Amino acid sequence: MSLTANWSYPTAIRFGAGRISEIADACATAGIKNPLLITDRGLAQMEITTRTLDLLEEAGLGRAMFSDVDPNPNEKNAEAGVKAFKDGGHDGVVAFGGGSGLDLGKLVAFWAGQTRPLWDFEDVGDWWTRADADAIAPIVAVPTTAGTGSEVGRASVITNSDTEEKKIIFHPKFLPSVVICDPELTVGMPPVITAGTGLDAFAHCVEAFSSPHYHPMSQGMALEGMRLVKDYLPRAYADGTDLEARAHMMSAAAMGATAFQKGLGAIHALSHPIGAMYHTHHGTTNAVCMPAVLQFNKPKIRSRLARAANYLSIQRGFDGFCAFVDDLNAELGIPRNLRGLGVENPDLDRIVKGALSDPSTGGNPVEMTEKNTRVLLEQIV
Repeated sequence: MSLTANWSYPTAIRFGAGRISEIADACATAGIKNPLLITDRGLAQMEITTRTLDLLEEAGLGRAMFSDVDPNPNEKNAEAGVKAFKDGGHDGVVAFGGGSGLDLGKLVAFWAGQTRPLWDFEDVGDWWTRADADAIAPIVAVPTTAGTGSEVGRASVITNSDTEEKKIIFHPKFLPSVVICDPELTVGMPPVITAGTGLDAFAHCVEAFSSPHYHPMSQGMALEGMRLVKDYLPRAYADGTDLEARAHMMSAAAMGATAFQKGLGAIHALSHPIGAMYHTHHGTTNAVCMPAVLQFNKPKIRSRLARAANYLSIQRGFDGFCAFVDDLNAELGIPRNLRGLGVENPDLDRIVKGALSDPSTGGNPVEMTEKNTRVLLEQIV
């Protein structure tokens, strides 16, 4: 089976090893003549980034780059990115990297043409209609990790640096015009990042599958995404040059992010405030939270995850699924609690408050309250 394909769901995706060579054509397809490549500081000087800039420059598209992006990007990064976009007279963005580079790149393309404050576009009700849709610049997305799936998302997660809260900024036109999924770009990921980002994809699939909302298409995609992670994440972790495993994990990441249109839940509701306050890696934090959240939701998801376990060839139904998660976390070196992430004496009251105000709570199978969320959190610290 060839692992090269062109897909049109949920947007135009060019999938396959070596397809970064098509970056200039992707920009042309999106109508971009003067792109700003936005990535994070860690990627700025890496060979995959300089090569991409070379390809843009050779095509007469310049080699402009903005990389002042924090691991949990915030509004200050966004303001600086918008300034770089406007100062350079750019007409589109190449969002390049993991979740931070992709999220900030999409946000800059969105916000550069708006006149309202950033937080006016938070994912609350119909606030997205406040935006001038015609002023949103086109986006080409190039993921370099296999986890967040932000390349196929319609939102960006941005930290409010004043309140230390993660906010979701949403608009349908956040969805990139063209995506290049080239698994060769992920070969250089170290094992710890491979694990954290891969388990982020798994968390997206698990929570989407568990969500009580009705969305059969997302349900099926979440289930197959879980299978790809189960079969290929350990391989990618053990051998970073395993291109087949890298490719399937890149698919799983996009599938998870597409699937969670159905909803997320307590894993992300907890992970968002923890990451905003203590700057932990998002995917790894999700993985730490997952075992306790599965037990928290057991009354509502036991039979559903038993069916998933059957599809995944996991014995003993729900209990077997939970044991698989525990074993996978251990195999990938995931800490058992927040202390293992360096979070000492966390402010439980603030985390609980942040979790209950997070949009992800709406997709959790068990209603989250102040009391039961605190009990849940105490099992994770």
